[in-house]
Amino acid sequence: MSFASRFTSRRRALAAAGTAVVLAATLAACGSSKDSGPSMSGMDHGSKPSASASAADEDRDHGSMPGMDHGGMDHGGMDHGGMGDGLADAKDGYELTSTTTALPAGEKAAYRFRITGPDGKPVTRFAVDQTKRMHFYAIRSDLTGFQHLHPAMGDDGTWTADLAALKPGKWRMYASFIPDDGPGKGEDLVLSRTVTAPGDARRTPLPAAATSADADGYTVTVKGDLKAGTTHPMTVGVSKGGKPVTDLQPYLDTYAHLTAFHEGDQAFAHLHPRTEVKGDRGGPDLAFRAMLPKSGNWRLFLQFRTGGTLHTAALTLRVG
Repeated sequence: MSFASRFTSRRRALAAAGTAVVLAATLAACGSSKDSGPSMSGMDHGSKPSASASAADEDRDHGSMPGMDHGGMDHGGMDHGGMGDGLADAKDGYELTSTTTALPAGEKAAYRFRITGPDGKPVTRFAVDQTKRMHFYAIRSDLTGFQHLHPAMGDDGTWTADLAALKPGKWRMYASFIPDDGPGKGEDLVLSRTVTAPGDARRTPLPAAATSADADGYTVTVKGDLKAGTTHPMTVGVSKGGKPVTDLQPYLDTYAHLTAFHEGDQAFAHLHPRTEVKGDRGGPDLAFRAMLPKSGNWRLFLQFRTGGTLHTAALTLRVG
């Protein structure tokens, strides 16, 4: 072989080796660029941390809409991670609109609202989320007076939430929904607006943080080391007279529904159930996937059903 041929062969071999080194380094860099950051997502108190209502009345008034389940459960439901903190009236082109800025205190009242889409028109198609097309919440600025309703929608896209009597003060109204068409199809959204109930708005101090609360003769106990901004497992146990409760009835496609509100700004969070409904009796321990995006005090509201009656237990949870 001539000197020129040997030189050309050696140069090609060196070039190939250099290419292999660059490729290996590139692959290693790609492998190390995996995002490890936490996925951010977004629990009434009052002097009596319990309330109950007839489950039959609740279903009759607001209507259960069976269909596709976006329950947020690990067994196939939709993740609610992108809902935000619920403190805005508009997100991603969708807006909660209402002409109501005040409601009477001390009597039942109807709150009417619409959800408009990016095109400015009322949205009328909503996906079913935990057996309902709309979850509506009302809470006073001091985190008292919690209400969780499932309003009815008119043909023109107007929803009507029939509220129980409000105490005087500033209230925030939340609409939690999933559009079933348009650019936001499948997106979990929580939007809110405020209203005022006139009168002497005396603030109720938030009860101290605790791991258990009583409601209608039941005791609810929360276990879990929660940290702000990260998802942690949490277990809720239900007992009565010191004995575990095993006759929890299905409610909203789970054995208990859990929401939370942050002290101060009223940021909203829905804690996602992990316990799958496998019959008409559940308990005593229920698993949740808890994501509370901010540190501080959160007021948790656990709703569960026994003997056809819906119970609500409330407790304050401190999150570091």
